[in-house]
Amino acid sequence: MKLVSWNVNGLRACVKKGFLDYFKEVDADLFCIQETKLQEGQIDLELESYEQYWNYAVKKGYSGTAVFSKKKPLSVKYGLGIEEHDQEGRVITLEFDEFYLVNVYTPNSQRGLARLDYRMTWEDAFRSYLEELDSVKPVILCGDLNVAHKEIDLKNPKTNTKNAGFTIEERNKMTKLLESGFTDSFRHFYPDKTEIYTWWSYMRQARERNSGWRIDYFVVSDRLKDSIKDSEIHDQVMGSDHCPVALNLSF
Repeated sequence: MKLVSWNVNGLRACVKKGFLDYFKEVDADLFCIQETKLQEGQIDLELESYEQYWNYAVKKGYSGTAVFSKKKPLSVKYGLGIEEHDQEGRVITLEFDEFYLVNVYTPNSQRGLARLDYRMTWEDAFRSYLEELDSVKPVILCGDLNVAHKEIDLKNPKTNTKNAGFTIEERNKMTKLLESGFTDSFRHFYPDKTEIYTWWSYMRQARERNSGWRIDYFVVSDRLKDSIKDSEIHDQVMGSDHCPVALNLSF
């Protein structure tokens, strides 16, 4: 079973840059996207053999998530069930026989950390949500988590310690999530691999220089570790300032 996750940073723009070619080539069983930046009716994707599930932000042209699945899920939930956190289309949960799939676009703490306090509130609510699901059946979490967890996960850690995505507060929340029964699938297979990233700024030719951050993840319940076969970063795929990430499972 193959799962793919990609922050497309505007799906309509990404479609013009080869999204559908990659989508067909990778042939995932489950394909999750973040930052769709559109409203219902603004795009018509013909994805043969796939069920489509969309969560739109109230604000136009902002945030948003979607999941495309070859298999019809047992149930689908949009958001966390908390009004404060459910205005921006950030979470979709699909339930299958063996696991829950949670697709997320975590809020960015923004320039000057203007939204860090909200981010901390979100993190606690989201972790509680995942723990509740995990008490029922294993969880596969994917998406843009907007945090580089360790210094190994970004090119320039020393100069970014007070910037959104690498504050000690955000990194501690990621640590707390992993300590509550979850595994970062990429580091499970590649604990010491360096200079492998999923996001690059559009400024100063960052992608050409591979000056990036690893902020897109597949995180799984600890008891699924034996079922995951590989965790991939498709950093040669263009079309967004993020690249896709993939997870291969034995079921």
